[in-house]
Amino acid sequence: MKLYGYCRSSAAFRVRIALNLKGLTCENTFVHLRKGEQRAASFLAINPTGLVPVLEDDGQIFIQSMAICEYLDETHPTPPLLPGHPADRARVRALAQIVACDIHPINNLRVLKYLAGPLGQDENAVAAWYNHWILEGFEAFERIVASDGQSGRFCHGDEPSLADICLVPQVFNARRYNLDMAAFPTIRTIFENCMKLEAFQKAAPEKQPDYEK
Repeated sequence: MKLYGYCRSSAAFRVRIALNLKGLTCENTFVHLRKGEQRAASFLAINPTGLVPVLEDDGQIFIQSMAICEYLDETHPTPPLLPGHPADRARVRALAQIVACDIHPINNLRVLKYLAGPLGQDENAVAAWYNHWILEGFEAFERIVASDGQSGRFCHGDEPSLADICLVPQVFNARRYNLDMAAFPTIRTIFENCMKLEAFQKAAPEKQPDYEK
């Protein structure tokens, strides 16, 4: 397997966690997003969307982090990233999608560059935009995991799932933008429990060979 990613990419971070939880190793190819390497013709030939992550496995190319994580779960089912009962799987997917569909798409690098470039917003305005959408998503996420009785040490029970895989990179981003996390005690506890696991620790941006501050 080969993973195309970038140290600070939240989506690539998710796939690194999934690979680690599954005990899978792969060759890493780093695509420097801030230098625009994702727009190079050679990379667009691999992924026409010009985004990371991309997983190459058994001669096939897989894109989109959520699809990749579920592919890994189906091809390497132990330990599972999704619970066995359909209702439980729906809950985990919903929590994951609060991050992957509601928060992340409007806060990723290409959106921030557009705000700062063509739209002429300064650094403070971009940071305010970023934190506003994290707050919106985290408020909903916190209400669910704190009140519906289905969370344990992790987002769903006492084993990490796809929901945790999505949550942890978003907390990293919130911290990078100095978001006050005091209002989200359940999220903070889940994050701390995740970060006790080697699979999450090894996937962190600062542990990647291409890391730069």
